[in-house]
Amino acid sequence: MSHRSFVWLCLLPLSVLTAAFFLLPMSQLLVTGAEGPNGLAEYFSILAEPRYRSTLVNTLILAAITTMVTLAVATIAGIFLQRHRFPGQSLLVAFLTFPLAFPGVVVGFMIILLAGRQGVVGDLSSRLIGDKLVFAYSIYGLFLGYLYFSIPRVILTIMAAVQKLDPALEEAARSLGAGPWAVQRDVVLPALMPALIASGAIAFATAMGAFGTAFTLATNIDVLPMLIYTEFTLAGNLATSAALSVGLGVITWLILALARSFSGNAVAAAG
Repeated sequence: MSHRSFVWLCLLPLSVLTAAFFLLPMSQLLVTGAEGPNGLAEYFSILAEPRYRSTLVNTLILAAITTMVTLAVATIAGIFLQRHRFPGQSLLVAFLTFPLAFPGVVVGFMIILLAGRQGVVGDLSSRLIGDKLVFAYSIYGLFLGYLYFSIPRVILTIMAAVQKLDPALEEAARSLGAGPWAVQRDVVLPALMPALIASGAIAFATAMGAFGTAFTLATNIDVLPMLIYTEFTLAGNLATSAALSVGLGVITWLILALARSFSGNAVAAAG
């Protein structure tokens, strides 16, 4: 067997899987989105219809805020955990990454137990101020849920990136008189920028398309995954749900593509 034939034989399973599980579903999704009464104009409904447009804005804002807070918390925690050794460190890292094992519905249920109608926060606030504080079903509860499963992903990426940093660069900065904050600002953070962009893009894309947590918590707020679900199941509007799905996919793809252009192959490593 020639080398060329061997390469094609190895690529055959990948080609079959790509066609069966990506190309065919995506092409059918595109066709379905254009089969509605509005035709191709259905794809612009996400911007033209006020409800869809406001839902898109809510989703983008929520994903952006989740990404920024996740990067801030996970960067500090990742640098500390990678640079310091203390008893129970491995157990702490395992505990921080434990949410990766939870599906979105479980994460949503945990937020309900924390800040739902029968949650811990509500009971404490009722005893302290006489008013039950419930925010699990609002954008704040959804934000906490997204934050809960975004931080572990980013922490692992940041820890791996910190491990690869050259300590000599920081020593050189200190020898030139740079203080601890200056070293972090001028040496560590710029060196971590590819990993920050990559993990931030993954966190943003995950928050844009997360369904399980939104299905559990999004009672008082519309986000795109829930809007697609309701259009498909309750309204039976296949064309609109397909068009919204394509719009959601294009937005997240653009974010990932931009991140990849700024950080090289780090996005692939982060995923």
